[in-house]
Amino acid sequence: MSVIRGARERARIEVTAAIKEEARRQLLAEGPSRLSLRAVARELGMVSSALYRYFASRDDLLTALIIDAYDSLGEDAEQALDRSRSEDPVQRWIAVCRAVRGWALAHPHEYALIYGSPVPGYSAPLDTIGPASRVGLALIAVAEDAHAAGALVLPDETVTPIPEGVRADAWRLVRDLDRNLPAGAVAGLVAAWAQLFGLISFELFGQFERVVDARDEFFDHTVAALAHQVGIRRSPVLPAE
Repeated sequence: MSVIRGARERARIEVTAAIKEEARRQLLAEGPSRLSLRAVARELGMVSSALYRYFASRDDLLTALIIDAYDSLGEDAEQALDRSRSEDPVQRWIAVCRAVRGWALAHPHEYALIYGSPVPGYSAPLDTIGPASRVGLALIAVAEDAHAAGALVLPDETVTPIPEGVRADAWRLVRDLDRNLPAGAVAGLVAAWAQLFGLISFELFGQFERVVDARDEFFDHTVAALAHQVGIRRSPVLPAE
């Protein structure tokens, strides 16, 4: 019985992968709003009732594709974070941001699914929150490590005071995420996270045409400025003993 069960599980995994792959082809050709389980079943030579055993609705299939996209993006960001562990905090920040941009340029339609226009009639369930948080948590890890190394400089609140509502949001995030970061840095991180994806979206969706030609250099320069905005600095050089 265990052999039969194992074969069934492998078959289910293979069919699920085929359904997702065909759905991605439809996203490329038609966009997420036109995704249809019946069309996916037809292209795979399945009756629609058989496909519903794998995904109960179009929204369930969309959710699976969204989670896969977030996880793929998050994995690239986390790998960049790990590879740059011995580097300076600013370079680690840039490395993670480069990984996010690289994934977006390599997967434009999956990026559009998770960071483009909302799909009409679709509401993302709570299952997507964890995968969607992976890039943000990688950026937070850079800031947290910089803070521990004495390479995090808080903004001068006499110049730009943090509004009380923003401070309250920042402290709530600190508590929810259980992170050792000051409120000012957290507020800067949220702004930098939004600006990072705005920067990538401008490039991917054509807003930089005839405006920015040196895309790689512009990106590195801009995300380095975002690191500075958060308060991340190069690690201090300790005096020789």
